[in-house]
Amino acid sequence: MGGVTTGGVTMDWWGRQSIGVLAVLVWLTLVASISLAIRARWPERGEWSRKVVHIGAGPVVLIAWALGIDRWVALPTAALATLLAAVNHRRRLLPGVEDIDRASYGTVAYGASISLLLLVWWPWEPLVVASGVLVMAFADGLAGLLGPEVASPSWQILGQRRSLVGTATMALTSLAVLLALAALAGAAGQPVPTPAALVGIALAAALLEQVAVGGLDNLTVPLAVAWLWSQLMVA
Repeated sequence: MGGVTTGGVTMDWWGRQSIGVLAVLVWLTLVASISLAIRARWPERGEWSRKVVHIGAGPVVLIAWALGIDRWVALPTAALATLLAAVNHRRRLLPGVEDIDRASYGTVAYGASISLLLLVWWPWEPLVVASGVLVMAFADGLAGLLGPEVASPSWQILGQRRSLVGTATMALTSLAVLLALAALAGAAGQPVPTPAALVGIALAAALLEQVAVGGLDNLTVPLAVAWLWSQLMVA
């Protein structure tokens, strides 16, 4: 039997959405706590705490998918998070998120990209959304951590330093994320891009990440990855 109906929406729906939102909030609170702890322990490493948030925000899409968070809950929530990120960028209310020396709108672009992905594909293509978000979270996040820390040949593109280690990390982690999602989709009998197409998507992500002026790769990479996944799916 269905739940009690209120205004066309069942109480079961409200309960499911409440649980989903609570799970997301608990996860993000944990991520923020870890970020603040890292900033307190290594105050000179502002990029570390920022990347913890960057990487930790990605799995939110998996939580939303697993718990069935509705489009009309996910989309306004993502838009609100983007607005708060913009306010924090200006006011530095949570310095662990924006504690870097260079000018970057990456956090705002990250939220905007998630909002756009949800607008276009949620909830009917959750894997498309997950492909863009998780490549941005894990691949770009790890590249941003390892690239500056491990000595390797480097170059400048539009004033932004890029390194061999960072670029290789971006490409290989992108491919690992995409292969994991393809395995998940294949097990569920859903269409996925071919392995060759996944390699192409990973390389495209790595190339787009090269142009990261102002952190706008946080917008271009997830949108491009998701679009390519959606276009290259085969049954």
